[in-house]
Amino acid sequence: MKRTIWLVLDSLGVGGAPDAARFGDEGADTLGHIAEWCARPQASGGRGRPLALPHLTALGLGQCARLSTGRTPPGLSCSEPPMALYGVGRERSTGKDTISGHWEMAGLPVDFEWGYFTAPEDSMPADLLAALAAECGVPGFLGNRHASGTQIIEELGGAHVASGKPIVYTSADSVLQIAAHEQHFGLDRLYALCAAARRLVDPLHIGRVIARPFLGDDQSGYARTPHRRDYAVPPSAPTLLDHLVNAGGTVLGIGKISDIFAGRGVSRAIKAHGIGGLVDATLAAHADAGPGTLVYTNLVDFDQEYGHRRDIAGYAAALEDFDAMLPRILAALMPGDLLLLTADHGNDPSWRGSDHTREQVPIMATGRGLPTGSIGVREGFADMGQSLARWFGLDPLPQGRSFL
Repeated sequence: MKRTIWLVLDSLGVGGAPDAARFGDEGADTLGHIAEWCARPQASGGRGRPLALPHLTALGLGQCARLSTGRTPPGLSCSEPPMALYGVGRERSTGKDTISGHWEMAGLPVDFEWGYFTAPEDSMPADLLAALAAECGVPGFLGNRHASGTQIIEELGGAHVASGKPIVYTSADSVLQIAAHEQHFGLDRLYALCAAARRLVDPLHIGRVIARPFLGDDQSGYARTPHRRDYAVPPSAPTLLDHLVNAGGTVLGIGKISDIFAGRGVSRAIKAHGIGGLVDATLAAHADAGPGTLVYTNLVDFDQEYGHRRDIAGYAAALEDFDAMLPRILAALMPGDLLLLTADHGNDPSWRGSDHTREQVPIMATGRGLPTGSIGVREGFADMGQSLARWFGLDPLPQGRSFL
């Protein structure tokens, strides 16, 4: 069996989702707006230097954007034909969240509606929080509203430490997030609290409960640590990951992949932090991987550190840092290896609010002997899962059309 490295550049949308207006995201374009900001003169509020992604551009990233929006972002034009298969994925799932994107990529579009905490204030029902407090022995909760995680921790960190009340908040996604101080509250206690919350929100069809530990004090400020943990609903049907493992293959989930799939179909979860750390872990896993191995990595920092924080400069710098790592990844590919690069949704750092944006995503696939050229606009992320099923010699999945 062959091998694959599957890298999800979390939130690197390329604009143009036909149903974006339904989500309030018409006009959002993560990659395009970052590139436009970089090219804008400093006197006009930009960086004054074009976005420099030579290796991603050589694989067709600029052409992916052009397929999606009809225009090539500044700095991403390429005089030579791309060295990969390239195209655009158009999401079918009902939401623009992490779970929906990843499940659909793995062959399981989410055709049902998640539950949401829609009220901006007093977002979570009082009876839910009372039941959670009683079960876990906490004196109550702070926050309980739509909020940016970094902002609400900075605002309520001191009150949390003084009162012992965890901070709860949500967003436009189907999520309940619980933040607590690693030392004053305890990491294991936070995880237990989130596990209990996971059970309690199941009837509400909430996609994820996320533990958000942090450290710090009133003098130095409060900052989240790398010990985040996601408690997700298990996939509602088998995915590519299940089929590969059942056929004798191996799935190595790097970063938060195992959490996204609730451990289903993941042979081993490997934790790492930061884009560089995640790439290093990916390359180490691939180097030791036998035939029939999928190394599946989510590069969460693009989304978590820059998209949600609306940090255009940080997002641009992170993309350029990743691009500089790409030659190491390409050099690691042996005959029979495939590299698949994509994203799971958008998170335009120039957009209003702090939530994901409904966008199409780039698809780039390369490997020794693999053809090059456009695969067009794909009517569903599941085409990626179907393509990998064919690559690994598995029976066809129920959803998607292979481009391999």
